[in-house]
Amino acid sequence: MRLVFLGTPNFASQCLEKILSKHQVAAVVTAPDKPKGRGMKVEPSEVKLLAQERGLDILQPINLKDSEFLKKLSFYKADLFCVVAFRILPEEVFTMPPKGCINLHGSLLPKYRGAAPINWAIINGERETGLTTFFIRRAVDTGDIILQEKILIGPEETFGELYERMAELGGETLIKTIDLIETNSVSLSSQDNNQATPAPKLTPEIGKIDWIMKAEAVHNLVRGLSPKPGAYSFLKGKKVIVLRTRLTRLDSVGKRPGEVLQADPQKGIIIACGEGSVEILELKPESGKAITGAEFVRGHRLIAGEVFEQRIGN
Repeated sequence: MRLVFLGTPNFASQCLEKILSKHQVAAVVTAPDKPKGRGMKVEPSEVKLLAQERGLDILQPINLKDSEFLKKLSFYKADLFCVVAFRILPEEVFTMPPKGCINLHGSLLPKYRGAAPINWAIINGERETGLTTFFIRRAVDTGDIILQEKILIGPEETFGELYERMAELGGETLIKTIDLIETNSVSLSSQDNNQATPAPKLTPEIGKIDWIMKAEAVHNLVRGLSPKPGAYSFLKGKKVIVLRTRLTRLDSVGKRPGEVLQADPQKGIIIACGEGSVEILELKPESGKAITGAEFVRGHRLIAGEVFEQRIGN
């Protein structure tokens, strides 16, 4: 079957690579090149890099309703469009191919509809998530389900780790879906909108650690935002990104949320929460590199009784 692939980040490029092993991709649609990093150097998306490597035609529209873009897209006469981690498509695009337009989403829909499903599943303490393929319709993430694959979330697993596992499984799920469509073997199921939960775009405010939360909630927030964008707190007026934690049994009764219960140059850092406590295994000081809790104690002269704050001047 002749396909057009629409996607931008690494998650999408890994899926595209799997699809290319079995199906013909006529072209890819990806985001325009953007400035990245400290030097703000203009760089292509991961999908574009792979497409260039494989000699595929590449479209990078700014406006998905632009008549010239739509003309170019229709030129490929694709049977099916495959979408992974891309923008919201206008009706002019998703109704174009005769076999439809499918999307791979990083949750078990209708749970976690939105831009950050993998992050929110971890932040909310889910023990299971998965991947869903569905036919795109006008309302975002609401189309009829083609296929779902479940995946367990480890109790210490971070967003970055789960992301990589799901990207690997995502390509396989897409191939299965394409095969079902190609052989007219699809059995659709509709989504129950009453069971829908949101997974909105992450904002900087979400990453602030409110130490008054239970230790498990702090642990899940850290996991759900690691390695990027990162959950964070403030110590002595400086921002600290917390990358990895572990629940502990150390009692925090009578202690201020955010208070350092342990600052040991060999054993590391334990912080009091509203209920329970967490050990900080890895963190990134402002303008520094990621280090262990023990390294932070040694390098920043941290002592028990100091307090991590939710914001500067708290």
